[in-house]
Amino acid sequence: MTLRLFQPWLRGGRHRFFPGGRVGLRALAILALGTAVCVALHLVTMRVLAYFHGQNELGVILSLKIFQMVWITIFAMLIFSAMVTSVSTLYLSSDNEIILAGPVAADEIYLMRYVTTTIDTSWMVLVFSLPVFAAYGRVFGAGWPFWPLLLFAVPATAAIASAMAMLATVVLIYFFPARRTKDIVLYLSLLFGILLYLILRLMRPEDLVDPERYGEFIEYFSAISTPVGPWLPAGWSSGLLATYLLDGRIDWLLAGLLLTTPFVFFFAGELAMRRWFLPGFSRSQDSFGGHMRFSPTRGPNAAWAWIWRKELKYFLRDSSEWSQLFMVGALIVVYLYNFKVLPLDRSPIPTEYLARMIAFANIALVGFIAASLAARFVYPSLSGERGAFYLIASAPLSLGRFLFWKFLFYLIPFTLLTVLLVAVSNHLLHIDGPMWLVSLFLSLLLTWTTVAMALGFGVRFADFRSENRISAMGPGAVLYLFCAILYQLLLLGPMAWPVYRLARRWLRTSILSLPDALILSGWAAGAIAISFLLAFLLCRHSLHTLQK
Repeated sequence: MTLRLFQPWLRGGRHRFFPGGRVGLRALAILALGTAVCVALHLVTMRVLAYFHGQNELGVILSLKIFQMVWITIFAMLIFSAMVTSVSTLYLSSDNEIILAGPVAADEIYLMRYVTTTIDTSWMVLVFSLPVFAAYGRVFGAGWPFWPLLLFAVPATAAIASAMAMLATVVLIYFFPARRTKDIVLYLSLLFGILLYLILRLMRPEDLVDPERYGEFIEYFSAISTPVGPWLPAGWSSGLLATYLLDGRIDWLLAGLLLTTPFVFFFAGELAMRRWFLPGFSRSQDSFGGHMRFSPTRGPNAAWAWIWRKELKYFLRDSSEWSQLFMVGALIVVYLYNFKVLPLDRSPIPTEYLARMIAFANIALVGFIAASLAARFVYPSLSGERGAFYLIASAPLSLGRFLFWKFLFYLIPFTLLTVLLVAVSNHLLHIDGPMWLVSLFLSLLLTWTTVAMALGFGVRFADFRSENRISAMGPGAVLYLFCAILYQLLLLGPMAWPVYRLARRWLRTSILSLPDALILSGWAAGAIAISFLLAFLLCRHSLHTLQK
């Protein structure tokens, strides 16, 4: 019976990646782009680690400190993702009624949900973390036992995170008020934001580049040598691998903890499932109560106004959507705070040049944030219509105009977010002159294009049978992220040298020469044309596919 419970999940995944039982262009494109991104991450990490490793013992310890921080951050992300997903899969999934009506024990349901939740929430994080961790093995010259240790530590950490998250979910749903069961996602988001902030504050990343904050070098050396999170499973994983990287030996105590802890939390969650799942599930099906008094809609009656009101109401009524704004807010605060604590005055590079280099790199960071948020909110927006899409398709409104108004609805908050990030970060870096305008122009261009790409990919891979917007983010979302990152790299890469020339000349003479102005204007016109054609052709092709 347990194996039969996995069949819908396995067949659904097979049809997503291999429609019709064959390897399609979608699977090949995802594989090719994923391989390219992994190789790029591996090479960049190796270059950075080689620089640290080639300095002295302090550089080696700094690289291991970054190693520990990466593990802690990944562990926090896995716990949050597993908690949000387990609320939907355990209690709000549409197939629960069918499963619970059959002769299936709670233990079998828990095992099935645990395995599927672990894989669904951790595979992307683990795939992209392996190239980074593999770079450590190559730079430190670790022997062949490092690779089995790495392949053991990464899945073990993910298994512990999922088991802890599902145990907490079962307990919270049992004790939570029945009418507000779905709103638990809001509190999970708040907890994640607080947890993320505390983790970053406890790790004190700005102190790693500021030895003058300590009275003596020995004090600074001991501070950065202190292990991060010794009581967390992520700290065990980083300690196990770091011990082998430095000394070439295996810490069997940490290995035993990583091996046994997943089973401890799994059996604890299984026990909680037996005792508290059915009462919690029963209460989670209660209605929210109350009544609604309908009144005439005030405001414009144009098509765009109706579409925007629909999108806004859907967003505000679904706590799993708007509650994530707290997480986004926490990330923005931490992101901008990092610019405030940068010790630019202690760098051997002149402050003015270094600040403009960071401002140019900030353009790529803002574009990546926009692409990630678009993958979460814009990409599944059409799939979120589900069965009600037939009302839109039968309305006296073309699908092209409907998608255009939907695009403008999401474009406004994304534009405001981009302007906020660029303006505040440039203010903290004391950026002025043409570089300020260039950074704002490039960031807005990347944001607008990635939002249009997210909508185009979401139309092309629309899944109207998905239970919610999160479950609609399948292989198409991965393909979109790869394409968006590739587009941003191809757009920013050729412009690094002209922007450097522009910043250098402006700092020297405070005058923008005619050749630089012509180069900048020509590049801007070409970038706008390429971005517009890319977004337009993608959305047009996706629209034709949807109409067919």
